[in-house]
Amino acid sequence: MKIYEKYAEALKTFNDFITVSEWAQKVSEMYPDLYKKAEKEAKGQKNDTTGLREIAARISSRLSAGGFKNVIIDESERPRKVKYLTDQEQQINLERDVNDDIEPIKRSEIISQAKDNLKIFELYRLDEFRNIQKAFKDFFSLDFELDHAQALLNKKEQGNHHPDNIQLLLKFHNSKKNNKSWKRFNYERQEKYIKDAIRFHSNVADNFDLELDDKVLSELLKRLKAVFR
Repeated sequence: MKIYEKYAEALKTFNDFITVSEWAQKVSEMYPDLYKKAEKEAKGQKNDTTGLREIAARISSRLSAGGFKNVIIDESERPRKVKYLTDQEQQINLERDVNDDIEPIKRSEIISQAKDNLKIFELYRLDEFRNIQKAFKDFFSLDFELDHAQALLNKKEQGNHHPDNIQLLLKFHNSKKNNKSWKRFNYERQEKYIKDAIRFHSNVADNFDLELDDKVLSELLKRLKAVFR
């Protein structure tokens, strides 16, 4: 068995995502000969290192080069995490990736078709939603996204691209919502959601040299109220 195959065997013992450090630790436990060899090689190097660090570095390098079959990488966290997938899980994951990749096209097509049937004032409201979203980014450094409360790609009931279906959600919340449908905020709840986000954001604003202006917030909320129905 080749060394990288032993690495893969160690990863197979985990059922969930793990860090490369945890992976290297398992390798050293399962294959003490590899660990001893890495320890010996580490002592011969100028850099301050250990056998465990050497194994982790080798795994990391091969991982970045795509040298492991059926290993999925979660780049959303640091340090990154990995998981071994069976052939069946790999196929399911590939199909999911394909679907995720074409979803933006589906969404764009739905939006494009809907715009052809919207009245001028409805188009104005959508445009104003986008302008307000951008203003929160520019003046408050908050990543709000325009969310379709009834999701456009919901499998049970497809939502409409219409201003009455739009609300502002933080990017993190919107990504978690994905294609699920939520009951749309009324304006009062939308305003509270925004104010709560800004209140939380204010705790670290000084560290980013941000000036959160109440007058700007008040004007943006007035504009939002005018188009939020």
